[in-house]
Amino acid sequence: MKFDNILSEINGFGKFQIRLVLIQVLSRITLPCHFLLNNFMAGIPSHRCNISALDNESISLNLTLEQKLAVSIPLEEDGTLSSCLMFSHPHLLNSSRDAVLVECQNGWVYNNSDFKSTLATEWDLVCSRKSMNKATATIFFIGVMCGAPLFGFLSDRFGRRRMLLVSYLSSMAFAGLSAYSTSYIMFVIMRFFTGMSLAAISIISIVLNIEWIGTEQRTLFGIFFSLDWTVGSWILVGIAYLVNEWRPLILAVTSPLLLALVAWRWLPESARWLMANGKADAAYYYIKQCAEMNNRSKCMATITPKTLLETVEDKTEARKYTFIDLFRTSSMRKMAICSGIVWFGVAFTYYGISLNITGFGLNPYLTQFVFASIEMPMKIALYFFLEKVGRRPAQSITLLSTALFLFINMFVAKEKWVIRTVVGVLGKAMSEASFTIIFFYTTELYPTVVRQNGLGFTSFVARMAVAVSPLIVLLEDLWYLLPAMTYCAMAVVSGLVALLLTETRNTKLPEFIEDIDKPREKSTEDKTI
Repeated sequence: MKFDNILSEINGFGKFQIRLVLIQVLSRITLPCHFLLNNFMAGIPSHRCNISALDNESISLNLTLEQKLAVSIPLEEDGTLSSCLMFSHPHLLNSSRDAVLVECQNGWVYNNSDFKSTLATEWDLVCSRKSMNKATATIFFIGVMCGAPLFGFLSDRFGRRRMLLVSYLSSMAFAGLSAYSTSYIMFVIMRFFTGMSLAAISIISIVLNIEWIGTEQRTLFGIFFSLDWTVGSWILVGIAYLVNEWRPLILAVTSPLLLALVAWRWLPESARWLMANGKADAAYYYIKQCAEMNNRSKCMATITPKTLLETVEDKTEARKYTFIDLFRTSSMRKMAICSGIVWFGVAFTYYGISLNITGFGLNPYLTQFVFASIEMPMKIALYFFLEKVGRRPAQSITLLSTALFLFINMFVAKEKWVIRTVVGVLGKAMSEASFTIIFFYTTELYPTVVRQNGLGFTSFVARMAVAVSPLIVLLEDLWYLLPAMTYCAMAVVSGLVALLLTETRNTKLPEFIEDIDKPREKSTEDKTI
């Protein structure tokens, strides 16, 4: 008896699964809070050179602040004060041709109307040090990139539940240390390990839930489960608006993990994983728990540890699967390479839009709120779209649509901020849709014995894209359209590659690598919840 058949008998989407999903929400709402945190924590407020040293100049004794600024700081083309340059001496003391421009000599003065303190104001990460500010997001996502394959391997080896506990504890510890960092170097190191720990929550939680959900309900679950990202984004906007200092902001967005840690005791292990690894007694314990909670105890009459063991004893052979198994056969290689390219494109474009929220003409809080709000109706519509057309075409269509909106926005003048915002929000919605699809699509593609390794590998590739994505914005110094063109091109490439993947709509999850070369078995499960 395959596990999908067992789930069909004990109800693949009952009270047991609902409780499981709700418990996971407590930890998953912290993910967007941390992944998009740089929009607020690393915000760069308007700034100018500090001219307090001018008070020692005799010429300044009878000048107002506006006059001091006029003689000390040059103007940009739009008439605003330069953010990074000043005159070497007040230019009234020299002829205009002798006025020499230099970088700010005594630090900067910041406008604190939006942010009371950020990484930029803490360590003066502006002007020539602007890249160091962007690098904080890159280093965080490099941590996520490294954590994904590591925890993917550990989860396939030691189980989903145990590794989630490790991720909760390590995420809280490193986030707390980053909030109390005494130097830039200490901060980026702690953010690296925070990202590594949060990667485990990202990839393990969705696999644990998918492996307990019946075939017919996976699409509904995948959409519902993705809403926690929307809720987390709303929470981030609210917390960031109320807590506009970066140190307490980190602690505030990490606090839900305390509740997740308490609720961990009620999390079950994946019975599907236990069966695939020959742990029949433990699998029987959780299956029985599920049946009792879903009022299907009568079904347990035909299910025993012995029957569970018989379903897998001919294939397990105590074998330990690793990352190498993702490339062992031609079918697995094709799946791994194609899914990796799609993940790279999805993450590259999504974070290219999400981490550039200041480019649409609104303040960062309102832009982030609008971005999060458009996700809710989009994801509801996405459920019906997926049920109608399937995973593969939906993945391709959403990526190509993202590219289209990015392309349109390239030719909309910055002064037309309303149009730019509308087109940008539509592009963000399509990008979010592609991310929603690829997460649970990937869990359906890979077999149980390497599912966590597969998701770890694809997440590694995705976080590699995310690590690069914030730096692409710096290409605007070469040509202002180059960043948008880069994001657009990547979305097109990944959208076309998505067409090479296998369709998984209403098919049973593969258990072993050998199942990949077989035709996908369609589910005949009744749609009862």
